[in-house]
Amino acid sequence: MYKQVLAQDFFRIIGQVADQLHVEAFVIGGYVRDAILKRPSKDVDIVVLGSGIDLAHAVAEAMPGKPQVNFYSQYGTANLKSEDGWDIEFVGARKESYQRDSRKPLVEDGTLEDDQNRRDFTINALALCLNESRFGELTDPFNGIRDLEKGWIRTPLDPDITFSDDPLRMMRAIRFATQLDFEILPVTLNSIKENAERIEIISMERVTDELNKIIQSPKPSKGFLLLHKTGLLPLIFPELCLLEGVEKRNGLAHKDNFYHTLQVLDNLALASTNLWLRWAAILHDIAKPQTKRFEEGHGWTFHGHEDKGSRMVKSIFRRMRLPLNEKMKYVEKMVLLHLRPIVLSKVEVTDSAIRRLIVDAGEEVNELLLLCKADITSKNESKVKRYLKNLELVKKKIEDVTERDRLRNWQPPINGNDIQDAFEIRDGRDIGQVKLAVREAILEGSIPNEADAAYRFMLEKGAEMGLKRKSN
Repeated sequence: MYKQVLAQDFFRIIGQVADQLHVEAFVIGGYVRDAILKRPSKDVDIVVLGSGIDLAHAVAEAMPGKPQVNFYSQYGTANLKSEDGWDIEFVGARKESYQRDSRKPLVEDGTLEDDQNRRDFTINALALCLNESRFGELTDPFNGIRDLEKGWIRTPLDPDITFSDDPLRMMRAIRFATQLDFEILPVTLNSIKENAERIEIISMERVTDELNKIIQSPKPSKGFLLLHKTGLLPLIFPELCLLEGVEKRNGLAHKDNFYHTLQVLDNLALASTNLWLRWAAILHDIAKPQTKRFEEGHGWTFHGHEDKGSRMVKSIFRRMRLPLNEKMKYVEKMVLLHLRPIVLSKVEVTDSAIRRLIVDAGEEVNELLLLCKADITSKNESKVKRYLKNLELVKKKIEDVTERDRLRNWQPPINGNDIQDAFEIRDGRDIGQVKLAVREAILEGSIPNEADAAYRFMLEKGAEMGLKRKSN
């Protein structure tokens, strides 16, 4: 009996209403798995040996607040949300069959056994009865409880059939292994390798949704290594695979940027849950294969990889159906700037360099520092300690200059209209030249970040350029 995981009042209500309608009802899948593992979840799936829509409407009438039911007749599903935020989905038990060239199943009414057979993994096929006479009784035909205890991912039926029917389950297997820190059993893992190319019939939106869940896991490198090992990664993210490998010339080798990137991602995952900052970690060195050069007497270089990498972000986001909005621009900015604080940490830092970093990074400067800290993966402990210490000095310098100069999300106090009002402008490029001069003077510390000082400097610069003042 597993009554302890059914402590919420609505489980009793569902069971009582199911008894009144003379149907059997079970909570199944992810909620059962997570409750037994003591992982928080408010998403509940109810399987009914009958109409899920009818049961949902009857349950809503019996629940406090009588929540609204959203139902979809063509799928036989219904959904309601409780007053305290539980998301409860109802569906009739069903069995599914697939055609090889389609992800869409043929669906028929079925038994509880049919419904459990179609589940992706044994740990997601656990069902707890909600009817009063059997409340909390577990139905576990595939030893899912044992697999939870052992930390195993395996399919209820032949994995070749499971993955061929719905290839997204291959991504889900890797996602669950990463989130739960479980092991995919060899027969299941080998089946993913054999069926990897089937992933191509799945929409990129659904693949990327699973990939994002892997990225948001506590140790995302585990998922990427499994994607790589099974042959899925080259199919869904070929740019990342190009980072793998070490080339050696004249006794000089560069690091393997694939494994370095995964280490940076794991380092960052310890410091931030920001999905888009994690994407920046994944993409920060993405252009190194295209910028790699060997310089005699110096070694391997990747000059300009931050700029080229930033420009690659949009095409990668577009192909992977990631948002082409401010989130993408955030990743572009992080990739472009990821070397700046590290470069500053190696030398004596000037106020001018700090001002430029603050202006370019804006509100995200602290997140940029987290990325830079994560990017320090050297095996030389003294070198790591030195870089980390210097990054802390850079951080303190940023705080000091920001407080003193009010530069965060800064715009120069002189704009184009001010310049046009002051001078007779014949060439629009003159406006840009004056604006740039004012900006540079403030960032270099030649003049204070104040409107009056900037205006006086603007007049001096205009006169120097031969611009004629407007008469008042």
